[in-house]
Amino acid sequence: MREKSVTEQRYDAVLGVISEGRTVMEVASQWGVSRRTLHRWLARYEADGLEGLPDRSHRPERCPHQMPAEVEVLVLELRRAHRYWGARRLALELMRKRVTPAPSKSSVYRCLVRAGVIEPDKRHRRKETWKRWERGGPMELWQMDVVGGFLLADGTSAKALTGIDDHSRFCVSARLMPRERTQLVCDGFLAALRVHGVPQQVLTDNGKVFTGKYARPPVDVLFDRLCRENGIDHLLTQPRSPTTTGKIERFHRTLRIEFDTRRPFTSLPVAQQALDEWVTYYNTQRPHQAVGDAAPITRFHAAARTVEEPAPRPDRTRPERGGEHWVTRKVSTVGVVCVGYQQVCIGQSYAGSACDVLVTDGTLQYWVGNELVKTVARQTKGEIRKKHADGTAPSRVGSAAK
Repeated sequence: MREKSVTEQRYDAVLGVISEGRTVMEVASQWGVSRRTLHRWLARYEADGLEGLPDRSHRPERCPHQMPAEVEVLVLELRRAHRYWGARRLALELMRKRVTPAPSKSSVYRCLVRAGVIEPDKRHRRKETWKRWERGGPMELWQMDVVGGFLLADGTSAKALTGIDDHSRFCVSARLMPRERTQLVCDGFLAALRVHGVPQQVLTDNGKVFTGKYARPPVDVLFDRLCRENGIDHLLTQPRSPTTTGKIERFHRTLRIEFDTRRPFTSLPVAQQALDEWVTYYNTQRPHQAVGDAAPITRFHAAARTVEEPAPRPDRTRPERGGEHWVTRKVSTVGVVCVGYQQVCIGQSYAGSACDVLVTDGTLQYWVGNELVKTVARQTKGEIRKKHADGTAPSRVGSAAK
């Protein structure tokens, strides 16, 4: 004999009171529940019949501290426009836009996780052995390095001499060159000195373009000579210790992500012009966490020392998405998707594509392949009855059968 379900047991308890005429206390004692619980079952049965007896969700009807749908839409739209922005930067931008109520960093992070935009990461605690250091003022120390990966249309790639001021994080050099050569590196170093003045010290790695200390036999390279003639103390990192120049390495990460070094440029001058524009934005507008979310230019000023010149687009593969909250639509020829009588334009470039829409209580998220195209506030209520538009369901069934 099979075991009765929870709903069936509650139904038997209700019948013991209604049909058999037993007292509530007697039936409650038989089933091992309180009188209050049995009265609640009776009220549910009277209101909804047998459908009112199963367990109900304990989720509250409203949550006053939950992020409003309008703010959630703004968060996801900002993230879509700036894929490299994290929760902290998004919260800062919303505060700058005077969004009320301004969400916290943790609220924005939970919003991104709920939307499936980011994967929840395990928290990494900083090791206690790490020591942060920073010079007390600008122009005391420059960190310089060479970074590659700038693609050109002819199939070649360029490299860049980069440098930042240790105190202000101000970018003092971002000069492209077709290859890493001593003369080209020194030309870029001299150009930075002419524009910003002479720093007290320069910190580099042990590359051959910077020093000949580890050559066999040791030699005096042009970069060392420029530092010596301008009174600059040239500091070198310990071998195999890239964390010593951690600030310039972190700048390279920002450069690769925000400037997008993977995009090809038609020529080296075009790439240099685009890089100069981005560096101007980085120095004058972009907030930097290390300087209190201010722009680096607020902590930087050039030196007065003169320079001694030396002697002569999206993966559109459609993943599997299932569940009662997902609906599928085909993007119209003008780029419009209709869900629950609400029409939203996601762009004519997606015309004819299958669009998966995640329907929540307050928002609609439009996905084309693995790309979150748009997020809008939902204007209608209730369940979306038509889950699949014509021409979209067969492909999903075929893929599921595989």
